Amino acid sequence: MRNLKMKFARMEKDISQIELAKRVGVTRQTIGMIESGDYNPTLKLCIAICRELGKTLDDIFWEEEENEKDEK
Repeated sequence: MRNLKMKFARMEKDISQIELAKRVGVTRQTIGMIESGDYNPTLKLCIAICRELGKTLDDIFWEEEENEKDEK
């Protein structure tokens, strides 16, 4: 599943994939793969990304169930 929440949060902060990657100690490809849903990051990496983007783990990485979306 694509992580559009992470991509949008990164874009809101006007941070490129390269810059975010440098800040959290991974490659640009890793950031791209997380955003495209092709890589499942470690909790440590998730926390580092959230800190850089000023978001919580729930904001970026929590996936809502289809039922929850319908109720909102």
